[in-house]
Amino acid sequence: MLAALALPALTLWRTAAALPPLDLTAASLRSTVILDRKGQLLRPFATADGRWRLPVTAGEVDPRFLAMLKAYEDHRFDSHPGIDPAATLRAAWQLLTAQRIVSGGSTLSMQVARLVEPRAERSLRAKLRQMIRAVELERRLGKAGVLDLYLALAPYGGPVEGLRAASLAYFGREPARLSFAESALLVALPQAPETRRPDRFAATARRARDRVLDIAAARGLLTPQEAHAAKAEPVPTARKRFPMLAAHAAEQAVAADPDARVQRLTLDARLQASLETLAAERATALGPALSAAILVVDNRSGHVLAHVGSAGYLDGARAGAVDATAAVRSPGSALKPFIYALAFENGLAHPETLLDDRPARFAASYAPENFDLGYRGTVTARVALQQSLNLPAVDLLETVGAARFVARLRGAGASILLPRDTAPGLPVALGGLGITLTDLARLYAGLARGGSVPSLRHRLDGPPSPAAPERAVADPVSAWYVADILRGAPPPENAPAGRLAFKTGTSYGYRDAWALGFDARVTVAVWVGRPDGASVPGLVGRSAAAP
Repeated sequence: MLAALALPALTLWRTAAALPPLDLTAASLRSTVILDRKGQLLRPFATADGRWRLPVTAGEVDPRFLAMLKAYEDHRFDSHPGIDPAATLRAAWQLLTAQRIVSGGSTLSMQVARLVEPRAERSLRAKLRQMIRAVELERRLGKAGVLDLYLALAPYGGPVEGLRAASLAYFGREPARLSFAESALLVALPQAPETRRPDRFAATARRARDRVLDIAAARGLLTPQEAHAAKAEPVPTARKRFPMLAAHAAEQAVAADPDARVQRLTLDARLQASLETLAAERATALGPALSAAILVVDNRSGHVLAHVGSAGYLDGARAGAVDATAAVRSPGSALKPFIYALAFENGLAHPETLLDDRPARFAASYAPENFDLGYRGTVTARVALQQSLNLPAVDLLETVGAARFVARLRGAGASILLPRDTAPGLPVALGGLGITLTDLARLYAGLARGGSVPSLRHRLDGPPSPAAPERAVADPVSAWYVADILRGAPPPENAPAGRLAFKTGTSYGYRDAWALGFDARVTVAVWVGRPDGASVPGLVGRSAAAP
């Protein structure tokens, strides 16, 4: 009798002694996930080998799923040391009496051991190895760590691994709240992930799910009525797309810090989703090949709350992969407020200063016209800016100096692109330079902050950025004057009057439509146009971008 017990013990000891140290490096590999400011998933990325393995812990999972999992796979999980002696003896006795494998006796810990060290071999030696590794895993990680590994590694068919990826792929939501039917299906799939995939074998998946529900009901986890109702729920027959909010911002975050597996951005997922829908709908309504970009900035902190780089990241017809917030385009009249701010700051004008809006020729050959080809005569600076009149703006720019104006914008942190081999000239008043939507958003946020331009932040975690020097686009008084004037401009479509300080712009040839607005809390910057820079007749900032 002693010899019979000693032989397996000796075999187990020799097997354990021959094993190399347990390496969890590969098992710790996770997909990179980009989260919003509240921790909501914006976009996950597949691992280098193409798998979807999203980070998750037991604390982030519906307790009903965990209860079903233990009831179905290993109901003594919380009490055994990694191997279940009773289940092992039962499996051995069934093998001896039936001369075939009736049950495997595997615990959740042994399943994790098999996932950590995958082997095609199915033998007694392989089973012994799993048992040894299961005990080792429990001693090293504890019950919670072993359960977390199972939740991260369990296969769910194809490239989908782990509960979180499976919940998103099959149900389109996080596993924090699952129905009985959803929990049961996700418990059943890892046992045969390829033959039970609901997107390929829905009937097989349903039968496996219903068996889990029966076992859960037998163990008192749900009533017979609840099990019956759960069985009536359909199983998903297709995999859903993984979330892809703020695709451009997510890619930029990964490029900036490729080693960070979890990155939390300053974006607000609900706002981001709403504005992505809005951009896509408006671009579609405006015409083919048009795209749109939107930035929303928190004026106080400089946090970017929404970053819509295009009218649809996957829309090839609109060059959706191009991030238009970083594209250098002509701003049209969008820079006029800063000409007025510089004139106010230097005492060259005041909101009530009278200006001429009449045909004029500047520098001998430059003769701009107003957008509507009409003239207003003598107007105040306030009215001239509110109506975006061209002649008064060019006149003021000549007074303050185009080079000085461009230097002020660059000093505020904006990257200004001038035509090759040319010095700043009066045409910059009407869009004769290049600037990005991002820089325009920063400059307008500067007006909202009393002239102090913020450094925009996309990432909420990670190492703190070095303190940037204070940059001003205007002094506080001139910034207030400009904001007060813009607040009195005729509001965009569907907007209340007097609530939003805003300005539009239309570039030469109807290539770019702009609208930028702010209140005390946020600044919103919008661009509409073709990513290839082609002209779009009738594309005007007030009607295309401002609404």
